[in-house]
Amino acid sequence: MGWGIHLHLVAAISWIGGSVFMFVLGISLRNKEDQKLVYPRIGPIFGYFEMVVLVLLIGTGIWMIFENNMIYVLFNLDAHSEVLDALRGKLILVAIMTVITIIHLRIAFRTNGKERTRFETFLSRGSSLGIFILNFIVLHYAIVLRDIL
Repeated sequence: MGWGIHLHLVAAISWIGGSVFMFVLGISLRNKEDQKLVYPRIGPIFGYFEMVVLVLLIGTGIWMIFENNMIYVLFNLDAHSEVLDALRGKLILVAIMTVITIIHLRIAFRTNGKERTRFETFLSRGSSLGIFILNFIVLHYAIVLRDIL
């Protein structure tokens, strides 16, 4: 294991820590005026940070798959092992979380400082909750993989 795992871990810590912070912030700010003061300032900064970290996570993850020569067996669905099944599960969840993140960021950037429709609010809050929950499930798969290796 080279530098990729270290960069991947730092990015994962940043991603999960940042989304936990934003989730707690979202729950704790009940006052609409406080939300209007905080989110337009913090939201874009965190959004760009989130995009960079997600690209780092996906990039280092792909790098490690190639570095460990797992690309061919990973997509051979006849091949099964504890490692392959855990990695496949993690990658599926990462793909889902990436799509949810894109939806969330699109709404957040487009409506920053503006009033959201009910549907936009529903999608934004739902995607935020989805990202929050999926983070811990992906983390579980990462721990399982680390324990095996």
